[in-house]
Amino acid sequence: MVDAALTWAWAKPAVVLHPSGRAVTFADLDSRANRLAHYLRGAGLSIGDTIAILMENNEHIHAAMWAARRSGLYYTILNTHLSASEIAYIVGDSGAKAVISSRAMRSVCERLADTVAGGLPTIALIADDDLEGWRRYPDCLAAEPSHRIADGRDGQLLQYSAGSTGRPKGIRRPLTAAGRQRLTTPVFEALGVTSDSVYLSPAPTYHTAPAMWTMAAQDVGATVVMMERFDAEQALECIQRHGVTHAQFVPTMFVQMLRLPEATRRRFDLSTLQRVVHAAAPCPVEIKRQMIDWWGPLIDEYYGSSEGAGISFIRAEDWLAHPGSVGRPILGVPHILDEAGRELGPGEVGEIFYEGGYSFEYLNDPAKTAASRTPEGWATVGDMGYVDSDGYLYLTDRRNHMIISGGVNIYPQEVENELVTHPLVVDAAVFGVPDDLMGQSVKAVVQLADHSSVDEGVAEQLIDWLRQRLAHYKCPRSISFEAQLPRTDAGKLYKQRLIDRYG
Repeated sequence: MVDAALTWAWAKPAVVLHPSGRAVTFADLDSRANRLAHYLRGAGLSIGDTIAILMENNEHIHAAMWAARRSGLYYTILNTHLSASEIAYIVGDSGAKAVISSRAMRSVCERLADTVAGGLPTIALIADDDLEGWRRYPDCLAAEPSHRIADGRDGQLLQYSAGSTGRPKGIRRPLTAAGRQRLTTPVFEALGVTSDSVYLSPAPTYHTAPAMWTMAAQDVGATVVMMERFDAEQALECIQRHGVTHAQFVPTMFVQMLRLPEATRRRFDLSTLQRVVHAAAPCPVEIKRQMIDWWGPLIDEYYGSSEGAGISFIRAEDWLAHPGSVGRPILGVPHILDEAGRELGPGEVGEIFYEGGYSFEYLNDPAKTAASRTPEGWATVGDMGYVDSDGYLYLTDRRNHMIISGGVNIYPQEVENELVTHPLVVDAAVFGVPDDLMGQSVKAVVQLADHSSVDEGVAEQLIDWLRQRLAHYKCPRSISFEAQLPRTDAGKLYKQRLIDRYG
C-alpha cells in the first residue's frame, strides 16, 4: 500500500464508512498501521506470531490488518456474532499473543478474561473505550513512529471456519519469503480494480473475501466503501452517493434488493457500476437472471473457499450461455472423484478436488489436513459437483450436509452437540431447509426423553437455550419432534430421510 501511494494523493480516502460517512485517508491509514506495527514489535511479537482482531466494520479494522500484514504476523478476524466462549476458543487455538477489539464489542471483551484458557493475551487493546485489563487503542500508540518497521515482511490472514467436528479450524498458509508482494487474488485481478476505482464491501470484514479484497483494493490505491451494516436500500444509496465502480455481494443480498419496491429500486442511479461479483453460496438461476436484467451483464461469479484449494470464475456474459455454472478454473485444475477416489467423466457428480491451488494446512489438526488430500496432493473442502464437456463447473451439494445461510457456512454437528446436552433431549439432527431469503435456514428435529411432553413451548425453550450458547445465526429457526430418530443399530443417522420429510 505505501509503495503505490507515490502515485496517488495521500489525502484520498482509503476507506469510507456508510452510512456514517466517517473516512480514513491513505496517509492516516499508513500512519496508523505503522504505529501499531511498531507497538506490536516493541511488545515482543515476532514474525510468525498471531494477533486476533475482534471488531465490527469500523475505522480501525484496516489499520489492524495492515499492521499485521506489514509485520509478518498472522491475523485472525473474529466473527462478532460469536459468543464469548466461542471467541475464547479461537483466541486460544490460534495462539494469539495480542487481541485488538472495540467499544462495540465491550460486553464480549468483559467476559474474555474468564473464558480464554490461561487468561487474556498479554497485549489486549480496545478502541475508544476504557476497560480493566485492556489498554485504550489507539491512544496508546501516540508515541510510536509513523514510518515502516525496519524488518517488515508480509503477514497472512489466518481464517477460521467451522470444522465438521463442530469446532472452528484455522486455515493457515505459509508466510512468503522476505520482501513485499502485492495483496491480490486471481478473481480480484479479473475484476480490473485500479486506483481510480471505488470498491464497495457490504459484508462483515470477518469473512475471508471482505478482509482480503478490501485490502487488495487499498493496495492498488482504490477507495473502499464499507457498509457498517448491510441494508438493501442503503446499498443502492451507497452506490449512487459514492460512485461505486466495483462490489462483491452474496446471493441473499441480491434477494433483499430485488424485493424492494420497484419505485425504490428505480430511484437510484447505478450507472457507475462496472463489475460486480458474488460467491459464498449458490445463487438461484432466476435470482441471477433478475439481477442481470436490472444491472446489466456485469455480475460475475466465482467459486472458491477460505482454504484456496482452487478457484473458478465466470463472467456474466458467459453465465448467460451456461446458467447455473460457477465457471472455469482460474486457479488450479478441478478433478471430480467418486467415493473410491476414481476420477469421473463430464456430467458425473462427485466430490470436487483441485490440483495446484494455494498451499494450506488446518492449524493444530494434521489429521484433517491429511484427510483433505489425495495421494496425488489434490485438495478438497468437501463440495460436490460436476464438470460439463466444455469444462464448466457446476455445484450440486455439500458433503456432510453443511448449511449455507445468507452466505455463511453452518456446520450441523456443532448445534447437534449442544442440543443433546439439554436434559430433555436424547437425540438431535440438524440440517438446512430451503429459505427464499437466506438460501437455507437451520432446522432441527429432536427426540425427547419423554415424547409425550412435546409442545410448542418445548421448541421455544430449546431455541432460547441454544441462543445462550451459540451465535444466533447457528440456531434453528424451527424445531420438530420425532419419537425416534432414524438410526442404524451401529448408531449411524439417516439424516437424508429427515431432510426429505422436512425439506
